[in-house]
Amino acid sequence: MDKIKIGIIGPGNIGSDLMFKVMKSKHLQMHMMAGRRVSEGIKRAEGLGFKTSVEAAEGIAADPEIKIVFDATSAKAHEAAAPILKAAGIIAIDLTPAAVGPYVVPCVNLNQLTDEMNFNMVTCGGQAVVPIAYAINRAADSEYTEIVSCIASKSAGPGTRANIDEFTETTSKALRVIGGADRSKAIIILNPAEPPLIMTNTIYSLVKNPDEKKIIESVNDIIRDVQEYVPGYRLRVPPLFDGNKVTVIVEVEGAADFLPSYSGNLDIINQGAIAVAEKLAAKMLGVK
Repeated sequence: MDKIKIGIIGPGNIGSDLMFKVMKSKHLQMHMMAGRRVSEGIKRAEGLGFKTSVEAAEGIAADPEIKIVFDATSAKAHEAAAPILKAAGIIAIDLTPAAVGPYVVPCVNLNQLTDEMNFNMVTCGGQAVVPIAYAINRAADSEYTEIVSCIASKSAGPGTRANIDEFTETTSKALRVIGGADRSKAIIILNPAEPPLIMTNTIYSLVKNPDEKKIIESVNDIIRDVQEYVPGYRLRVPPLFDGNKVTVIVEVEGAADFLPSYSGNLDIINQGAIAVAEKLAAKMLGVK
């Protein structure tokens, strides 16, 4: 079967994990890894027989075979790369908080986005909590949603640490734009526990219509939807009710394609990005 050729910008841990996920895909073909210098990630891609470039977005844009690119760099870097990729006719799936394109959480709004050239994956926390916020809102109309994402300190690399402010702002906004809450707040905690703990997310919502049965059904449905592309996503604490306050806790165990299984925070945004690329590639190939 024909496949769509893929490029990755950012040969660090996230980019390397994406590479191994692309290698398992039925519609995507790993083609080029790009960065700004010869790094371990570049050497790893070369060792697997893929093309590499140290010219980042410019190197990707110069290859006419690449149709989709994952950007796993930084918000500032993606802002500079986005117009270069767009001019080359390459669809960008942005894993930084840059938000050049619309936010996308695959199980919630991917089907509503058509003919886009840039898709923003929100944040790792956003991919984990927005589905629950959306599920609660569609069942009960959320007036306020607050989330706390707790991740293993070892799974927070330089990019995550450098973008903490962007993480909270972007995740909070996505809780409103996609999740449907009237107001929102996002908090991230880096947990130094040993051995490292998997990602845990607590979602609190104040709702206008606290119908317990509808909320439970809606949350269970969205859990199954996320599990279609993130098998390690699961309910840790089912909906708890205190008047009009709803509390849900979900955890994410990574697939361990390249990153350790406790790095569910990185795995869920990568799995979400792959789900977006798979959908786009299937459309390009004319398959369902």
